[in-house]
Amino acid sequence: MARNKDEKKQKKTPWFKLVWQAFTFTKERNGAIAWQIPLIFAGTIALGIGVGFIIGHPVYLGFVALPIALILTMLFLTNRFTKAQYAEIDGEIGASRAVLGTIKRGWSFPEEPVAIDPKSQDLVFRGVGRPGVVLIGEARSSKIGKLFADEKKRLSRVAKDVPVTTIEVGNREGQVPLKKLVSTVRKLKPKLTKAEVGEVERRLAALGGARLPVPKGVDPMKARINRRDMR
Repeated sequence: MARNKDEKKQKKTPWFKLVWQAFTFTKERNGAIAWQIPLIFAGTIALGIGVGFIIGHPVYLGFVALPIALILTMLFLTNRFTKAQYAEIDGEIGASRAVLGTIKRGWSFPEEPVAIDPKSQDLVFRGVGRPGVVLIGEARSSKIGKLFADEKKRLSRVAKDVPVTTIEVGNREGQVPLKKLVSTVRKLKPKLTKAEVGEVERRLAALGGARLPVPKGVDPMKARINRRDMR
């Protein structure tokens, strides 16, 4: 047991290394961050000191501005890092499921798609939450509508009265960009109780899904850094 604890301690990456990984990963894809971050940090402190001179307490306001500058810098880095991650996998097969996997509460998204078009590589993932069933389509052709229709027909056999929402992921008009997918799903209004969600999941489990390897996480470089790690 003691050995296992030691191994866990060795595997845990220090927070500053996680920050550096996030910075280098983002900088490779957005070089402007190399001067944006120092500018935000120094600018926040300068603003605090400037206000301090106005009210007669420059040193005090300078110290107050320091943690604020750190927070703003980390928030900015986290935002740019997330965008860089999304841009890295945008367009890959299974990218939408990888992004949806970051939703930890209120939704369940099986890793396997429920419908696939082998020729166009269009595919549909299915999720269940209090808003009902949501079908996420990765559209690479105009055939995604047929996949949606076929899956709705399957759903009607076991969950006839359950609300079904379809979301088409992509960068064309009428589609939802990958970077906005999570927020779009979270904005859906609840229509089922928790007990009803459990019953729907049980019924849908019998339908199964198609078999296709998909990404396991948002970060293809395995530099998995979430907001808690960044803090």
